[in-house]
Amino acid sequence: MRLIDRTDGVWHGFFPGIQSGQFYGLRLNGPYRPQHGHRFNAGKLLLDPYAKAITGGFTWCNEMHGYSLGEDPDRDLKRDLRDNAWAMPKCVVVESAFDWEGDSPPSIPMADSVIYETHVRGFSMRHPEIPAHLRGTYAALGTEPAIAYLRSLGITAVELLPVHHFVNDSFLEERKLTNYWGYNSIGYFAPHWQYSSSGTTGGQVVEFKQMVKALHRAGIEVILDVVYNHTGEGNHFGPTLCFRGLDNASYYWPIPDNPRHIMDFTGCGNSLNMPHPRVLQLIMDSLRYWVTEMHVDGFRFDLATTLGREEHGFDRGSSFFDIIRQDPVLARVKLIAEPWDVGLGGYQVGNFPDPFAEWNGKYRDCLRAYWKGDTGLVGEFAHRITGSSDLYHWDNRPPAASVNFVTSHDGFTLADLVSYNEKHNEANGEENRDGDNHNRSWNCGVEGATEDEQILTLRRRQMRNFMTTLLLSQGVPMITAGDEYGRSQGGNNNAYCQDNELSWLQWERTPEQQRLQEFTTRLLAFRREHPIFRRRKFFSGRKIPRVKVKDIIWVDADGTEMSEADWNSPFIHCLGVVFVGYSSDVRDERGHPVEDATFMLLFNAFHAPVKFVLAGQQDVRWER
Repeated sequence: MRLIDRTDGVWHGFFPGIQSGQFYGLRLNGPYRPQHGHRFNAGKLLLDPYAKAITGGFTWCNEMHGYSLGEDPDRDLKRDLRDNAWAMPKCVVVESAFDWEGDSPPSIPMADSVIYETHVRGFSMRHPEIPAHLRGTYAALGTEPAIAYLRSLGITAVELLPVHHFVNDSFLEERKLTNYWGYNSIGYFAPHWQYSSSGTTGGQVVEFKQMVKALHRAGIEVILDVVYNHTGEGNHFGPTLCFRGLDNASYYWPIPDNPRHIMDFTGCGNSLNMPHPRVLQLIMDSLRYWVTEMHVDGFRFDLATTLGREEHGFDRGSSFFDIIRQDPVLARVKLIAEPWDVGLGGYQVGNFPDPFAEWNGKYRDCLRAYWKGDTGLVGEFAHRITGSSDLYHWDNRPPAASVNFVTSHDGFTLADLVSYNEKHNEANGEENRDGDNHNRSWNCGVEGATEDEQILTLRRRQMRNFMTTLLLSQGVPMITAGDEYGRSQGGNNNAYCQDNELSWLQWERTPEQQRLQEFTTRLLAFRREHPIFRRRKFFSGRKIPRVKVKDIIWVDADGTEMSEADWNSPFIHCLGVVFVGYSSDVRDERGHPVEDATFMLLFNAFHAPVKFVLAGQQDVRWER
């Protein structure tokens, strides 16, 4: 069947009689002139970028490329017309009707959110109470045992690693590994087929909706980690799967004086051409689809600096941000940026516009350095635990603009952060060359596993130091799945290709792991009970008229207020802070002013115990 109609540059057609479950793909005729950015090839079956479901994986072979493989550096200049249909997954026509049974989003204010970053498959693969045939699927995450666990922790939202249909890299298959994390998207409307227990001819769509409905009933929001900065087609030597064969010169960002090659701000071989109106339309249509049809509650944008790039570089007034800010559908969901990419000027923490919150990489780096004993950090540490006003207040953004985290899927787990000085990524097959070399970690005296009880005690204390600081900081805390009980990856800080027990959550836990989980749960309950840790505005440092005391007071170990010399001293590792509860800026879940207790937090990153004098007037009674 041919698409014979064309409107505003888009080919389209109507084919009566097609039913749900129908497989299909696209082929395009057009010029093959890589020097001009054109790579049309009618021999290649292509995915529909708007397909709502895709079934099957990719069979890697020569035919998947638009040219013949080899060592010639100009090999991509000659078209290979061999048919790849036998090796390609197929798009599926799906039925859109679904009984949501009155589903409505929990609509939790950002300031009250606690985000739990997890993986659809890794969360449940080892869960003994979930039926074996459901483990690793959307259905598993919607089961009663899974939801009961999430509710018992006290988190408010799950942030799922990518669920858009993605490509498993050929080089990983050669090593008998897989792209476990899924940051290799190729279908921005289609739930990944391998996470479905209900079949892949549309069952994945229904199952995803059922999962969202079940989580919403439990009061838990669903945030998707989305990868609109690049696709799974790689650089100009990559395969022809979708966008490259549809309109390479438009979807990808050509290098101005050499359009055979494409810009790569992501380190993944390509970057989507964000200034192009059709690329923006694709992304906006995708985002709106996941909100309106799939009922998700927000998005975390991978390498979001790329999304804000114009020809002159990153621009917080770019077309992408402008179109997001005026969209009535997206105005009501949570938007979180990973505010960096690998291009020039890519680190943009603090520079994203409202309504975006940001993964605060400076929070992560400062906390790691402070708790391992680095010097001269108390000033920055104070900024970070009070919402990073130095990053966000200048633009009138609230503390909730800072998504605070110590670990994420990318890097050491919390247990490994206090157990390893060096990465140990040998299992990835790259001779330990992959992964970050600058982890700001400390092994507490021994690299890896040990039976030395003194070191184990120190590691346990350090994990509690991190978790307590994270959950009592102003801003929005994000916990990486497994950190609540101390999950280890054996020192692997780049487990992107480890779809096995190294990455999966374990559910049979040691007594110490259970104690850490209970500690984390108590902290979350404490945060929930006291709105002073979830302020809507930054502390001002000014006196509250009613009580004639400042809303925040920083003290040294002697109980006296910190001086300028204290803040600038490279030797101070300890400080205290008083959060005064009698302030109109402290509000409940409905935004109404409340009076909370006054709290003093004491931090000691020195290598030995320190005696603190508690600040306050003589009639103040402190309770631990």
